[in-house]
Amino acid sequence: MQAEDYQFFQTHGYVSLGKIFTDDEVQYFLDAFDRDRANYPSYWYKFGHHQTINCDSLASAPEFDQLIRHPEVMAPLQTLMGGPVCFSEICIRHMAPYDGQPNQGWHRDRPHWFDHPLRMDYIQLMVYLADVDQMTHCFSISPEGIDQEVLGIEEQLDRANGLDLHGPAGTAILFNVAVLHTATTRITQRERKTVQIYYGHRDRPFLSNDSIMPPALCLDHPDPEVRAFYGVLNDKTRTYLERTKVENTDMRQELSVEEMGEILYQIDIENRKRH
Repeated sequence: MQAEDYQFFQTHGYVSLGKIFTDDEVQYFLDAFDRDRANYPSYWYKFGHHQTINCDSLASAPEFDQLIRHPEVMAPLQTLMGGPVCFSEICIRHMAPYDGQPNQGWHRDRPHWFDHPLRMDYIQLMVYLADVDQMTHCFSISPEGIDQEVLGIEEQLDRANGLDLHGPAGTAILFNVAVLHTATTRITQRERKTVQIYYGHRDRPFLSNDSIMPPALCLDHPDPEVRAFYGVLNDKTRTYLERTKVENTDMRQELSVEEMGEILYQIDIENRKRH
């Protein structure tokens, strides 16, 4: 990461890395995205305004581990976070063509963490798998610098407005999840396909109970660094591990993607993530 990129993040709360994935990589992840929607619809559910999401895509589409830990992502990510990072959550998201009223739901995912030089407890990677422009749904953010007072939603929008972030498929954006942002829903005939990944600090609590850390990554992976990266286990993962344990042994059941999905669906219901 260049010094000017870090400075841009300081004064805006986000930075676009540009198109960091090759066309072949974009097609690889887009194929995984489309297969997942076609083959495992039970993993997907409605979320927010005009979105469907799968937050357990590491179970249904393990290929996304390659995006999560991509070298072009990890280097700037670690620079911004200032130390070892961990996986926190992944949601692959789909927005269909739309002919209703344009919509924005401005929000902050988490509070600012003022012990960090960028006031950042968790960071999100937004990856576009389809071209994004003025005629499509998009991601929007209200820029905020680290020396600025944290304001309420309306006050922040009065101060900095909202900025629509466009780019070709393969574009990656990193942003502080405490900065005000939204999905912008527009009248369009084009689909929006994104991968949205949260990362945290390894010495901080887990972010949410939305995504499982699969045993193949958090427990059984041969590389201790990968195990550590996926090792800040949330309660959803702990519950899943307990329910798939072979009774009176340290072994786990071998399950199909569909069988895994049934267990994860039930845990989501218990956690009030799904109905």
